[in-house]
Amino acid sequence: MNSPLRAIIVDDEAPAREGLRIRLKRESDVVVLGEFADAAQALAAIRADPPDVLFLDIEMPGLDGFALLAGAAGVAMPAVIFVTAHDTHAVRAFDVRALDYLLKPVEQERLHEAIVRARSYWESARKAELADRMRGLVQDSQPGAGVPAGQVPGSRGSARIPVRRDGAILFVTPSDIDWIDAAGDSVKLHVGKAVHPVRKSMGEMLAMLDSTQFLRIHRSTIVNVARVRELQPWFHGEYVVVLHDGTRLKLSRGYRENLARVLGLQSG
Repeated sequence: MNSPLRAIIVDDEAPAREGLRIRLKRESDVVVLGEFADAAQALAAIRADPPDVLFLDIEMPGLDGFALLAGAAGVAMPAVIFVTAHDTHAVRAFDVRALDYLLKPVEQERLHEAIVRARSYWESARKAELADRMRGLVQDSQPGAGVPAGQVPGSRGSARIPVRRDGAILFVTPSDIDWIDAAGDSVKLHVGKAVHPVRKSMGEMLAMLDSTQFLRIHRSTIVNVARVRELQPWFHGEYVVVLHDGTRLKLSRGYRENLARVLGLQSG
């Protein structure tokens, strides 16, 4: 049986939060971790422990929903489901790779559809994660297999990655990438202060990168090991990876051993 989806509700209106919480309780595979009226407080909670699903209002005082997402650029983001009284933001919502867009008052059937979509999203992510791990095991058990002539084993990867920006095509050198996170059916390359969306899955990105330099540290995060400054202990045996620019990324237990090995640390 799948573990329940861990959700956070962010809405400045108490009746809206209560109504959504009541409806979510009717869904058997969702656990609400917390509710927030203030986007800044919600952002701190997301950074501390990223949920699976974020139910997010758009128009709020102070930080609005889009500003919250922009502020969470250094976090492995959950599946985002906007919940709003207005349909005028729909195009922009899907531009930021929102998984769904619900109008208030939220109907139970429509909410259920969004949750099914979120469950499908994470199941696909986990299948891709498993495929990545199996691919790594096969490569480790067959050193040098399938390596083109002149290429060092384990140093697979594209010379440059094409990304679109303002109608032009920019070529990003992989070593310039700090980290990568999943964004729906795409990924985002974080290169200094620039963020480049690329229409590829996490598995496809890993296949393009040097496996000695880039490691998956979470089901939705890949990091350039050269950018890692320190590891800080977190809750329940997990760690936070801190990059040279101060970006903090969650390190899941299942990936800790690989990162420790590459960093020259003892496992455990």
